[in-house]
Amino acid sequence: MHIPPTKMAFAAAVLGGSLVLGGCATRGYVDEQIAAVNQRIDGIDSRLSAVEGTAGDALTTAQAAAGQSQQNSQRIDQLSGRVDGIDQRLSQQRTPRN
Repeated sequence: MHIPPTKMAFAAAVLGGSLVLGGCATRGYVDEQIAAVNQRIDGIDSRLSAVEGTAGDALTTAQAAAGQSQQNSQRIDQLSGRVDGIDQRLSQQRTPRN
């Protein structure tokens, strides 16, 4: 069986064209995919903003706690010195019992 060259060329052109065009996405499909990705990005962006806000609040609270802790430590040091002074005075005022 012999196929004429024009029919062979036409068949090759149809086959090649269908392979080339079959791999292309339509504009609508691409737009749908981009819209889905953009929606996910927007969701992640809003969650990231919420996390950043929470982290900022936590940092502010931690810094305030650190400052309060430092003040408390200084007051304890002052009170320890005063207690030591009172203890020494009491020790000196005690009279030995014979």
